[in-house]
Amino acid sequence: MGLTSVGIGSGMDINGIVSALVQAESAPKVAKFDADEGRLNTQISAMGALKSALTDFQDSLEKLTESDTFIANKVKTSNSDYVSATADEKAVPGSYRIEVEQLAVSQKLGSVPVADAADPIGEGSLTFGVDGDDFTVAVEAGDSLETVMQKINDAEDNVGVTATIINGDNGPQLVMTSDKTGTDKQITVTATDTDGGTGLTDTFTMTELSAAKDAVLYVDGLKVTSSSNDVENVITGVSLSLSDADINKTTTVTVSADTASVKSHIEGFVESYNTLMGTISDMSGYDPETKKAGILQGDSMVRSIQSQLRGVLSTSFDTDDGVTMLANIGVKTTQLGTLEIDSSILEKALESDMPEIRDMFSTEDTGLAARLDGLIETYVQSGGTIDSRDDTLNNQISRITDSREALAMKMSSYEARLLKQFNAMDLIVANLSSQSADLTNRLASLPGVVPKN
Repeated sequence: MGLTSVGIGSGMDINGIVSALVQAESAPKVAKFDADEGRLNTQISAMGALKSALTDFQDSLEKLTESDTFIANKVKTSNSDYVSATADEKAVPGSYRIEVEQLAVSQKLGSVPVADAADPIGEGSLTFGVDGDDFTVAVEAGDSLETVMQKINDAEDNVGVTATIINGDNGPQLVMTSDKTGTDKQITVTATDTDGGTGLTDTFTMTELSAAKDAVLYVDGLKVTSSSNDVENVITGVSLSLSDADINKTTTVTVSADTASVKSHIEGFVESYNTLMGTISDMSGYDPETKKAGILQGDSMVRSIQSQLRGVLSTSFDTDDGVTMLANIGVKTTQLGTLEIDSSILEKALESDMPEIRDMFSTEDTGLAARLDGLIETYVQSGGTIDSRDDTLNNQISRITDSREALAMKMSSYEARLLKQFNAMDLIVANLSSQSADLTNRLASLPGVVPKN
C-alpha cells in the first residue's frame, strides 16, 4: 500500500528538506541576478542624468551661437513717446538730438456714397495701382459694395490696398488705404463699366480723404525725409522708430557700449560647464571619505566626453582680427578641470576686442559654441551615443529576465526530482519498518522465548 502523506514512512520533513535544498541551489544565482539588475538600472538612471546635464549645458550655448548676442551697444531715449531706437555693432557711441515734425501717413481714398452697401453697383472691373504696380478686380452683376470690399482684400495679387466700408452721414462709402506710408505709395483707381451703364464708374469716382505724407524729422539739426516711420541709415548703426510728432519736443538718443549682457552670457556658459563637470565627476569619481566609487567610474564614454570637451575649450580660434582662445579673455581651466573667470581680463577684452570675441564664439560651424553644440548633439540626439548605451543596458536587463525564467523552470524540475527521490526513500523506510515489526512479533511467539518486560 502506498503512502498518502509525504514523510509518514520515515518521519522526516521531506517538504522542508526539499525546499531548503532548492533554496540553497537557487539563492546564489537569484542574488547575482538581483545585484546585476540593480547595477544596470542604476547605470540607466545615470545615463538619464548625464543626458539631462549635457542638454542643460547645450542650452547655455544657444545665445553664444548668435552673433547678435555680441552687439556691444545699447540705446537710451530721453522720451520714448516720440522716438524709440535700436543699435547694431556698427553704431558709434554718442548722443543725438531728434525732433519729429511730421509722421509718415498712408493715403486714403473714398468712393461715392451709396444708399445701401448691399445693393448692386454695376458690372465691370476695377484696377488699383500703387507705386507702379497694379491689380484688377472683376465686378460681376449683382455685386455690392460689400462684395467688392471682400474681393479687394482677398485678391492674391493685391499690391498694397486695404478696403473697408465707412457708414457716414451721406451713406456707406468704400474707403481704400495704402498699406504703406509715404507720398510714393499713393493709390490710383480706374473703373470700367461693361454692362452699358455708368454705375461702377460713377460709384468709383474717388475722393482723397487723407493725403499721403512723408515723415519729417531733424537729427542734430539736419532735416531728414522718410516715406516710413521706421527710419534706417540716417545714423550709422542706429534704427529709429517714430511714434508721435511735435517739432517743439526734443528726444535725445544716446548710444553707449554695453558689455554687461555679453559678460553675463559668458558667465552663464562657465557656470553651466562647471555644473556639467560636477555631475560627471560625481558619476565617475571616487570618494575617499566614503570609499565609494561613482556608478560610471572607468566608463570610456564619460572619459571621452570629458576629453573632447576639454580639447575644444583649449583650442585656438581664427577670427578676422587674428587667432584667440578662451584664456586670452580671462576664461581659464583649473587643475580640477573646471573653468574660472578673471573678471578684470574679461572686462578689458569685452571693451577692446568684442568683434574678436564674437567671432570666437559665434562663427558658424567653426566657432567655440557651434563646436561644443555639435559635440554634445552626438551624445544627446535621438539615436545618439547615450540612447545606444541605454539600449545595450536594457538588452542586458532583458537577458537577466530570461535567465530568471530559465532558472525558475530548472528549479521546478529539480524540486520535482528531489520529491520523487525522497518519496521513494520514504516508501522503502516504511516497508522496512513494517517488516521489522512483523519479524519482532514472530520471534516473540516462538516457544521458549520469553519476552522482556
